[in-house]
Amino acid sequence: MSAIPRGQTRAGFVCGGLAALFLLLDAAAKVLAAQPAVDGTVALGYPAGLVVVLGVLELACVIAYVVPRTAVLGAILLTGYLGGAVATHVRMSNPLASHVLFPVYIALLVWGGLFLRDARLRALVPLSARSPN
Repeated sequence: MSAIPRGQTRAGFVCGGLAALFLLLDAAAKVLAAQPAVDGTVALGYPAGLVVVLGVLELACVIAYVVPRTAVLGAILLTGYLGGAVATHVRMSNPLASHVLFPVYIALLVWGGLFLRDARLRALVPLSARSPN
């Protein structure tokens, strides 16, 4: 495997860090049962009692993502979590670009950041064909 250029590695940490920061803030609001988090969860059709559970689940996924050894597992778990958010917004008939696709934007940051900084993922998912010179 070839070394990843430093600029791409840094860009990967920035993308992944932004996603992780957003998700950590969201998880913290849920774990602390902040009123806006409770109100938002209830407005989406979930019982208020699930807010803390969802926050702990999200926090566990983010921790798995930020630990380099488990980053791929964390990205997979976050994809499932964010997929549930997409399904919830579709069910609520929320606007496409601002609500339904927002979790997809976060998932793109998660996977894009990981792809830019992880040579194993690059080898698994080559986005460009290399000639066998």
